[in-house]
Amino acid sequence: MKNTSSLWKFFSSVKLALFTLAFLAITSILGTVIPQKEPIEFYVNTYGPQTAAFFQVLDIPDMYSSWWFLGFLGILTANLVICSIDRFPSVWRQMTADYLDLPIERIYKNQLSATIESKKTLPETIQNLQQMLKDRGWKTVSRPRNDKMLLFSQKMPWSRSGVYLVHLSILVIFAGAGYGQLTGFKGSIMLPELQSSTVVYPFRGGQPIDLGFEIRCERFDIEFYPNTMPKEYRSKLTILENDTVVLQKDIVVNDPLKYRGITFYQSSYQGFRDFIFTIADQTGESTLFTGDFQKELTWAEKNIQFGIINLETVRDRVDRIKIWFNDGKGPPAEFWMDAAEEVQIHRPNMTYLFSAKQRYATGLQVAKDPGVWIVYLGCSLMLAGLYIAFFLSHRRIWVIVYHEDTTTIIDMKGTANKNKTAFAAQFEKLSGTLAKHM
Repeated sequence: MKNTSSLWKFFSSVKLALFTLAFLAITSILGTVIPQKEPIEFYVNTYGPQTAAFFQVLDIPDMYSSWWFLGFLGILTANLVICSIDRFPSVWRQMTADYLDLPIERIYKNQLSATIESKKTLPETIQNLQQMLKDRGWKTVSRPRNDKMLLFSQKMPWSRSGVYLVHLSILVIFAGAGYGQLTGFKGSIMLPELQSSTVVYPFRGGQPIDLGFEIRCERFDIEFYPNTMPKEYRSKLTILENDTVVLQKDIVVNDPLKYRGITFYQSSYQGFRDFIFTIADQTGESTLFTGDFQKELTWAEKNIQFGIINLETVRDRVDRIKIWFNDGKGPPAEFWMDAAEEVQIHRPNMTYLFSAKQRYATGLQVAKDPGVWIVYLGCSLMLAGLYIAFFLSHRRIWVIVYHEDTTTIIDMKGTANKNKTAFAAQFEKLSGTLAKHM
């Protein structure tokens, strides 16, 4: 029994809650600074073999799913539940107490106080007080106490539960995250232009995850800063079901594609040394080709041969390309063009529109999280709980009415569990208003 009592006391401790929250906050900063879910080679190259091995032992590359991080979340959950069970009954008693049953001596000890004299009879004074208080939002209950009449009114006794609503919101958020972890997935895919896939690959390895539909990358475009660093990249994605297009969207960072509860985030890219060519003639007929550097391609229907014979590159980016083009009418054409530029090729019998761009693969992070709406509900509950806990208060007033000689005496007492200064101003204004009408 003693061990059980000690364990209960440990898990209901405020110190444990503060320590656990501080630890989770510090480690979350660590998880933000150290990139997550990267290949082991990244950590070896960035931090060295020994540190990378230490990271693997503690699951630092996937910290938010590590055994120790989830363990501390479990401790925090137990602390919130036990703390609430331990303390809420006393709060409930304060919310539902019969405040007319308090000893008169205890009521008189409240800090806020006002005394009003009335020339009206006791019944008339009580009736007027009840009506005036009701008109100002203070609905009263009353009870005779010896030769006195005690009136009581309160506002927002439920505001005492604000902190427990915050506790509940944290548990709801944890439940939503856990549900999403169990029933959802997180993965990635590197999807080349003009190719499609029906699966993605989980971050932690294992079997490919079937999407239940097909996703295709129609086009990938990237802009660079003058220092060659990527400025923005954009993917045009198509969702297909039964070979039918059901959705198309251009995505960039922070503007993902969502379909059937699955979200596709733009996260990275990879450049190849093959190219996508588009040729159109004056009749409007056009075609699309893919081909490697220094490989001759043929548009057989038009008897056209073409290819790339030279490149200018910056790192893995192709800036300019030299094209060889022959349609059998006159000498072949050779010219330089910017990558992704559309140019006109003037031949003896025809003018062609020609473009060539480096082929890329778009790197997509893919997530399905059915628990996200539960998490949103938890966040809403937390905001409501914080508002109640910090800005609302349980306000109470007692009015003791009795005869003294030929005068009716009204003693007002008041208290609030929070925001006492604001309530003191309200109490003074209310007592002043009542005094004017007595």
